[in-house]
Amino acid sequence: MSSTSAPERIPREIWVLVAAAFVIAVGFGLISPVLPAYARSFDVGVAAASVVVSAFAFFRLVFAPAGGSLVSRLGERPVYLAGLVVVALSSLATAFAQSYWQLLVFRGVGGLGSTLFTVSAMSLLVRLAPPRIRGRVSSAYASSFLLGGMLGPVIGGLLAQLGLRVPFVLYAVALLVAAGVVAVFLGGTRLRSVSDGESRPTMLVSEALASPTYRAALASSFANGWSSFGVRVAVLPQFAVAIHDATWVAGAALAISAVGTAAALQVASRWSDTIGRRPLALAGLAITAVGIGLVGTSQRLDVLFVLCVVAGIGAGLLNPSQQAAVADVVGSERAGGRVLARFQMAQDAGAIIGPILIGVVADRFGWTTAFAVTGVITALAIGPWLRARESAPGVVAPETA
Repeated sequence: MSSTSAPERIPREIWVLVAAAFVIAVGFGLISPVLPAYARSFDVGVAAASVVVSAFAFFRLVFAPAGGSLVSRLGERPVYLAGLVVVALSSLATAFAQSYWQLLVFRGVGGLGSTLFTVSAMSLLVRLAPPRIRGRVSSAYASSFLLGGMLGPVIGGLLAQLGLRVPFVLYAVALLVAAGVVAVFLGGTRLRSVSDGESRPTMLVSEALASPTYRAALASSFANGWSSFGVRVAVLPQFAVAIHDATWVAGAALAISAVGTAAALQVASRWSDTIGRRPLALAGLAITAVGIGLVGTSQRLDVLFVLCVVAGIGAGLLNPSQQAAVADVVGSERAGGRVLARFQMAQDAGAIIGPILIGVVADRFGWTTAFAVTGVITALAIGPWLRARESAPGVVAPETA
């Protein structure tokens, strides 16, 4: 049973991270509508332009282990700030790229910096979030990214009229603003770095892998990256345009899906802390599998939009629950940079591999099969969660098989 006392408040330091996440997401959204067109301006084809888009995620994946090690050795705050500055400088350099290859390198460097602030931000949330409200904290952080990600592309599309390079400059400014906010407001003794004399035992990845809950979170993170951050973002818009022959449908489908996610996050924020991580993760995976798995059968616009909402709701239920579960496994008294990096790597791997393989399936067997396979991949992650233990503090769960 959960406590009946007054609910704990989210600490001020976490609200600072939430505000910074919003600024970062808006900035990233500024460049997302213009990056492919900017790459094409260097007289390259669609495939080469797509490589530029994927380079960011690829370098995030490759550098994640090193990023986790740096967080464990140097502390979260300095690595977080360094990551923001690296991405800011990368974005500024991108704005002044003189060739396609310069653009590719600069975007890759940005992926390295992104890993630094992503992993360190997750570690900070683990350390600062009171155990009984980790679900609320994860939801607040995810919501800020979601809202910023929805607002950014709208602004970026308008700014593109001033030139394709302008959004990259403003993205750099947004990152520097976020870095300044974090540097000023997270200067308390609770966030001392390792060099300041703080020493915490480090959780090894092997220790985390001994936990069925962590293994389940890795499985669902990969599946979520595949379906929500990969196929839903990269393949769903192509399907929407191919079937309904209107480019506006692609944007509407993604926006409607985001609305479903935003609505579910508000519910998941409290339910994850009261009824547990495991039920929400299981429900999120099942709902996502149904929603995304049936998209390929939707020949009518209203059916497509309903399924997009369903898939979005599933992602909104899953994300805070699996992130809070990983935080439970690590705990606030141990350094878990490497453990958190592996969790992030699983999602990035799914987001990179999923669209490629599903694109091949779509070309050979059609849209219906492609999305059905995505639904199956998502559903397979339910198995590990059925064997996982409930990790939410104060929640009494039945014994697992």
